[in-house]
Amino acid sequence: METFLDFNLNSKLEDGIAELGFTQPTPIQAQAFPIIRSGKNVVGISQTGSGKTLAFMLPLLNDLTYNKQATPRILVLVPTRELVLQIVEQIELFTKYMSVKTLAIYGGTNINTQKKAVMEGADILVATPGRLYDLVIDGTLKLRTVKKVVIDEVDVMLDLGFRFQLNNIFELLPDNRQNIMFSATMTEEIDSLIKDFFVEPEQISIALSGTPVDNIEQSVYEVHNFYTKVNLLIHLLKNKEEFKKVLVFVSGKRNADRIFEKLDEHFNAELGVIHSNKTQNFRFKAIQKYEAGDTRILIATDVMARGLDLDQISHVINFNTPAFAENYMHRIGRTGRADHKGKSILLFKESERGYKEAIEELMGMKIPEVEFPEEVEISQQKTPDERPDSYVYKRDDRNTKKTEEGGASFHEKKLKNQKTNQGGKYKREIKKKYKKPKTRSGKKGSKK
Repeated sequence: METFLDFNLNSKLEDGIAELGFTQPTPIQAQAFPIIRSGKNVVGISQTGSGKTLAFMLPLLNDLTYNKQATPRILVLVPTRELVLQIVEQIELFTKYMSVKTLAIYGGTNINTQKKAVMEGADILVATPGRLYDLVIDGTLKLRTVKKVVIDEVDVMLDLGFRFQLNNIFELLPDNRQNIMFSATMTEEIDSLIKDFFVEPEQISIALSGTPVDNIEQSVYEVHNFYTKVNLLIHLLKNKEEFKKVLVFVSGKRNADRIFEKLDEHFNAELGVIHSNKTQNFRFKAIQKYEAGDTRILIATDVMARGLDLDQISHVINFNTPAFAENYMHRIGRTGRADHKGKSILLFKESERGYKEAIEELMGMKIPEVEFPEEVEISQQKTPDERPDSYVYKRDDRNTKKTEEGGASFHEKKLKNQKTNQGGKYKREIKKKYKKPKTRSGKKGSKK
């Protein structure tokens, strides 16, 4: 079986990897290493948790020699601030015995501080596209020395609307460079990006999105509505011995806050939440507490938790059934990592049945259904999108014209209210005199 010793790494990088306890490469790491080192453009399709960061950084770091230049040679683009900091932290561990400077660039913080850091120089930049583009446009950051470009979690990046920034960043980069892209899925938009900027890329596919994860025990509950799901969630989470470290996925910031509000009554200090409306410091602290074991339950939206390296999660609970089946695979990939066993639970209501069936079709298997517990109360409370149409005010109702016959309460307007706006007295006299609106002399339509 192949080990990292077979890669013939430079001694300093090898020491850093060995100190982390890494001995055998994951499949994506084993396949990516020789291809990336060859200098070819690479497109990697691999699930979250498969070791992608080391897969693209190991060959790049192995060939990164000491250089006094201040401008960056490697650029890594990722969709979120949290992922920027996570990757920088990992690179610093890999390069513990190397003379390599890595810099994090992301929005939501003082841009002047980052300008100063850029001016001090770095070998590797890890950045979100928006803030990077800002620094390039104002002239602070020069990309002319970048030889290696990595785009990680590109499907999330495109979902967040970063295509414009990516296009412009690519245009500003030197033509002579190596492009490396990693994604959990392949979409038409990603394919379009590849055709625009990648020359004859080599594709690596490991653990495709539809492949069930062997270390994860899956189950599903059919649940009546949103607040009944909340009741079931509370019921499950009260079992602290089994549900030791739980990640609850939910679609939408408002729903995340609704769930947090209900669960806070029961779990308080054990509970955390992250979504894009929370401040950066709040999100960092929530993740740190969760990783340290200070909180047992973390509620998260897809974008916030995607790509984060969260260890030893006992359960992933899908509060909603994702509309895109691939997202289900990303979510459950947060548990059952390395040699650890994990469990995933899917909660679906009747309106989400089609989504559940699409997930099962993608995986080629049925998720075992668990009978709904009798002791859990079925809630009659509904969210706005669960209420019947009759409860929803329709804007168009205001503009609906009455029929000629009208209804029982219809009556003719009084004579004084039947007048129409004829314009001012002066306009009426001019119109009467000239038979048409008067225009400037010499213009078409004027009265000679």
